[in-house]
Amino acid sequence: MIGYISDNLLLPILDFFYGLVPSYGLAIIALTVVIRLALFPLSAGSIRNARRMRIAQPAMQKRQAEIKAKYASNPQKQQEELGQLMKEFGSPLAGCLPLVVQMPILFALFATLRGSPFADVPYTLNLKVLPAEQIAAVEPKPFNSASHSIFITETSHVPVIASLEGGTKLGVGDSAQVKLHTKEGESFDSVLQAIEHGDAFSPTWSVSKGEGVVSVSSDGTITALGTGDATVEAKIPGLAARSGFLFIKALGQVGFMTDGAVNWDIAILVAGFGASLFASQILSGMGMPANPQQSTANKITPVMITGMFLFFPLPAGVLLYMVVANIFQALQTFLLSREALPDNLQAILDQQMAQQPVTVSASGSRMPFEPKGKK
Repeated sequence: MIGYISDNLLLPILDFFYGLVPSYGLAIIALTVVIRLALFPLSAGSIRNARRMRIAQPAMQKRQAEIKAKYASNPQKQQEELGQLMKEFGSPLAGCLPLVVQMPILFALFATLRGSPFADVPYTLNLKVLPAEQIAAVEPKPFNSASHSIFITETSHVPVIASLEGGTKLGVGDSAQVKLHTKEGESFDSVLQAIEHGDAFSPTWSVSKGEGVVSVSSDGTITALGTGDATVEAKIPGLAARSGFLFIKALGQVGFMTDGAVNWDIAILVAGFGASLFASQILSGMGMPANPQQSTANKITPVMITGMFLFFPLPAGVLLYMVVANIFQALQTFLLSREALPDNLQAILDQQMAQQPVTVSASGSRMPFEPKGKK
């Protein structure tokens, strides 16, 4: 499903925007905004529900305890009263469904920006080499990798699959060739021959595990040398993996540090991600009663997640998407936090705000902008 959404929805949108403005960086921004706008009704539902539950939860918990105590000996009546309570305030799970519905599209968007044209695309084959006398008893099972759309020009891409006709189990001394081909069966080599500078997209082959177990040639032929497990990888260059955008040196660049040198463009993107996440969480608490535990979590969570992404291997293009998506989320949260609440929830919020402690200056006197009342 993720691949289908990527190939039939996201990549055509990407092609369209690249056709308008030939910049993959701008295309990423435009694609992110379009998808976020399309998902606005769903994500708005989740944000609204979270806001309402934050207000209603204390009252709901109190009422739930009262209902369970009052109807402890009458389970049927207890369930009826709890159902009425959910109708009055809404269900805490109501915001989960919109989130679940939009997840496949967001995962597909994430996967799209991790592949061609923004990054080199790897095809990984995990192999097992058996003694010659054992391989005869193994029934061959053809292996086909997942399909990846490979850009061969700025607006032309083909789905490519890696296949081993005899499967991933080999006998010592056997050879097998990995075939890269389209879904229609056309070889990737013939696709490249039909375009100018097609050799720039020729795959590179390597043994990432088990160098003494197998070897691989430049045309993808695997030779089994000894028994054991091995991993062979074919990597097809991404068209825009080395293209820059604004301060970003390369959209396909991965890692905060490379050979001991700091990649400041990655550092700036990660910092932007953390700042936008922090802003979104702060905005989600606008107009809400103070919650020390929530406030602490709002400060710690962005720091923890940002620190994780400093060392998480994500291409710069994906980080750009995450920053833009977070900014959009923060703006959405700000707008929705200003919406009028249902009367019952507004009454509860007014009561909660009235119970908030009044700030007093160090001298013990009230500040000029503070309301008058008893000290």
